[in-house]
Amino acid sequence: MGLVGHQCWRDLLFLHWPVSREALRPLVPDTLEIDSFAGQAYVSLIPFAITESRAAGAPRVLATRFLETNLRTYVRAAGREPGIYFFSLEASSLLAVAAARLLFGLPYFPAVMAMRREGADIEYASRRRGARDAMVEVAWSIGEAIESAAAGTRDHFLIERYCLYVARGGRLYRGRVRHPPYPLRRVAVRHLVQTVVTAAGLSEPTTPPLCHYSPGVDVDIFWLERVASFPG
Repeated sequence: MGLVGHQCWRDLLFLHWPVSREALRPLVPDTLEIDSFAGQAYVSLIPFAITESRAAGAPRVLATRFLETNLRTYVRAAGREPGIYFFSLEASSLLAVAAARLLFGLPYFPAVMAMRREGADIEYASRRRGARDAMVEVAWSIGEAIESAAAGTRDHFLIERYCLYVARGGRLYRGRVRHPPYPLRRVAVRHLVQTVVTAAGLSEPTTPPLCHYSPGVDVDIFWLERVASFPG
């Protein structure tokens, strides 16, 4: 399991909505089981900043920084460890988009993005290039520190995921990341308009999201490894 590179993820806002397995099933590869907590499946929209991204062995002076927003759901592969499946990932760096598509086969899209922070208040905006139906505008206020998500809780189910699954070239692959548990703080979302969920083929959420905020973690990223054959 070779190391690809290192990233610093900062100012992550997790927005989670319950969704039915039936709605997810046509959008997720058949070789992946839809994971759930207490029988409920979820999708999560996560805007954040990558303040440092560099290849393994590269000096920090060559690191890049950019914004990213991803939409994901929760899966397992043939009973293996829990992971995530991405419907889309937006990034403000064209280089990051090209590299992630080429090396990992992930559904990255270039986007025009902006983030502004004043004290505990953050405003974030993203619009996919060439697609008016995939945008996010969100503002939130950061509160006091709370304990990291405890194993066995819904928060842990939604936040602490350390591998992704991707269908590529007729096969299923797993990619791992390594980082400490997310430090968490209370958060109040003051404004939210988004169309990324419907752009993925899901219905517009009808309930307010469950929200988490983390100041961030430093992450090691590893190469994909083959899991199983992927039909079709």
